[in-house]
Amino acid sequence: MSTRHEAARATVDTAVGPAPGTWGPDGVPDPLGDQEKNRLLGTSVSRVDGPRKVRGAARFAAEFRFDGMVYAALVFSTIAKGRIMKLHTAEAEREHGVVLVMTHRNAPKLRALPLWWTEGKSVAGDNLPVMQDDRIHWNGQVIAVVLAETPEQAGHAASLVQADYAAEPAVTSFDQAKAAGGEPAFHYGRLLKTEIHDAEAALAAAPVKVDEIYRTPRQNHSAIEPHAVTLAWSGDELIVHDSSQGVVHAAWSLAYAFGLSQEQVHLSSPHVGGGFGAKGLWSYHILAAAAARISGRPVRVSLTREGVHRVVGGRANTEQRVAIGARPDGRFDALIHTGFCGMSRHHNMAESFISSSGSLYAAGSFKLEVRAAHLSTMATTFMRAPGEAVGSFGLECAVDELAERLGMDPIELRIRNEPDKDPASGRPFSSRHLVETFRAGAERFGWSRRGVTPGTRREGEWLSGMGMATASHGYVRLPGGAVRVTLTGHGTLAVDVAAHEMGMGTETTIAMVAAERFGLGLDQVKVRYGDSTLPGEILAGGAQQTAVVGAAIGAAQRDVVEELIKMAGHGSPLAGLTIEEVGCADGGLCKLGEPDRFDSYTSILARSGRDELSVEASGAPSQEMTTWSMRSYGAMFCEARVNAVTGEIRISRFLGSFDCGRIMNAKTAASQFRGGIIMGLGLALMEETLFDERNGRIMNPNLSEYHIPVHRDVPEIDVIWTDIPDPHAPMGAHGVGEIGITGVGAAVANAIYNATGKRVRDLPITLDKLL
Repeated sequence: MSTRHEAARATVDTAVGPAPGTWGPDGVPDPLGDQEKNRLLGTSVSRVDGPRKVRGAARFAAEFRFDGMVYAALVFSTIAKGRIMKLHTAEAEREHGVVLVMTHRNAPKLRALPLWWTEGKSVAGDNLPVMQDDRIHWNGQVIAVVLAETPEQAGHAASLVQADYAAEPAVTSFDQAKAAGGEPAFHYGRLLKTEIHDAEAALAAAPVKVDEIYRTPRQNHSAIEPHAVTLAWSGDELIVHDSSQGVVHAAWSLAYAFGLSQEQVHLSSPHVGGGFGAKGLWSYHILAAAAARISGRPVRVSLTREGVHRVVGGRANTEQRVAIGARPDGRFDALIHTGFCGMSRHHNMAESFISSSGSLYAAGSFKLEVRAAHLSTMATTFMRAPGEAVGSFGLECAVDELAERLGMDPIELRIRNEPDKDPASGRPFSSRHLVETFRAGAERFGWSRRGVTPGTRREGEWLSGMGMATASHGYVRLPGGAVRVTLTGHGTLAVDVAAHEMGMGTETTIAMVAAERFGLGLDQVKVRYGDSTLPGEILAGGAQQTAVVGAAIGAAQRDVVEELIKMAGHGSPLAGLTIEEVGCADGGLCKLGEPDRFDSYTSILARSGRDELSVEASGAPSQEMTTWSMRSYGAMFCEARVNAVTGEIRISRFLGSFDCGRIMNAKTAASQFRGGIIMGLGLALMEETLFDERNGRIMNPNLSEYHIPVHRDVPEIDVIWTDIPDPHAPMGAHGVGEIGITGVGAAVANAIYNATGKRVRDLPITLDKLL
């Protein structure tokens, strides 16, 4: 069961902030007012989209149809770098049902997309031209698209396409790429390098130290819904049904590629069956639209599991040096976290594994840097908690190794190095209750029963141990958050926003926030989302959607209330009141502190002769991100069992203790926390993309050989949280979508070490590394 800490509950009841209808400094919405009047937020609400999905009424990208639609199959290159000398397509073109075989010889002229954060709203996975020449940049690049009347006909014909290549020297080994020294790496345009004082000198002088190398492999996305797109041209307009985490950005990107205006691309994505960072825009989108234009037929591309591995990026592999120098009392004098991540040369998003390293511990000096080791491979991309998921493995394992050398409890060592402000940026923390998560988690998990000496707890063949790690993920609220709210004479509210539902409960949370803000029941609020024609330029990434949309709803509420007060007139009980004196409750407006001075929305609109009132508004700029150090925090606790004979690993218990500000929906938040932890168990124990270094080809592009957790691998997962609102965040909330995976790899590794006395520093931790 999910629970809240009692101390946190008392804090929430007494220190939430001003009453509903008021706003905090700089126009940022307050944390939603008096707790007694909060009827929805913080409670457990079932997802409103659940019944549609259970009935099969929720349509995904590969379930839309157009009249005359044809199906696409992709042909992938089999070399890592070089040129296509000759393509043999005649046999495929003769096959029954084949409509088109598109290659670089007959593809339309297309513009190469700019990289992320360099121009416009591009969400391209890379900046390579799509099927514009005979160049090969990675093993798996699409070299032909076959359209046919049925998927089976397309797949068979694609198998008949053959290519002759002129291969060129390629870098397919990570060791070979590192040997070149690497280049400066960037994330969101920020150089991944921080130096404060001379950390190397402080490390050399430290009486107690740890200095180790930790490695994580490349990993691939395995969402329950494979990537797909169904699209058609209507004149010069492109209609797209996609599986997208950024409908507006994807529409802009497609428009850019074809030389159109954004308004000429209408992209919808009402449901996304898992995203985790990979469902931006990839070459298959552009290829589908190009093939549809040439053939004059609507096209569906539904990637196979192999196709996802070949053309959609995953998480980059890393090699991390983590060194910590400490005094005998455990206080850090030096923290060094440096290393390499694997990258192609045609994208700019490095695996930022140092993202948390400058914010968690109060060290006297820091040296943090990521360098890009360039490979002849497909571009990597965001994957749940990019950088932090794998960076926390290296950092948190090193902290545990240092605790052992100091003879100190791992939790006590972390608490002893708790900073009073952000060490790297110098900013004050907006809200940080990490120590509370340590203590509450330790008590609930039974940390005091942990064996101090590794390898001493045993039941028959099974050794057991406990481990823990800190979890951390940055707070994000990007610009572009806008909503349109429409209040009707029937007392209902529609919220229109270009947000995304990937299974995390976005539709439900937006409805809860709107209902709370406007004093309505949940059944009186309708949310429309997942369409590029709706307001906002929102990305479902960085666990930011709730904050972005919530801030915009708060701004829209203020505008609506202001307009309603004007419309109410002199005969209204609200006559003479200002917006600061009015709140929303029970389907109308009332004077704060005098609920009898009430006027319903229905009555105000009726007297004004209007059927509805519609307002479009944007949230205030995210000034909080430049003023405060803002992060979600947590403590991960794992109990692992290892068979002393076979090396088999079983996770018997897991607990996540979180500090993420106000929890908006206890039910969906718990699901997000657990989902992240499960993904973290895969990262720790099984996920690994295997490359044949002779030719750069992925060898396990399927779910039979690329292993992810199944029910048997996952224990009962307990989650608890503080529920203490952040006074500087819209609604007091931080993101919950990505924090769950961070720290899990280290907690598992630390538990396995406590069980066996064997320290594994290379993920995944497979039984061969324990024998």
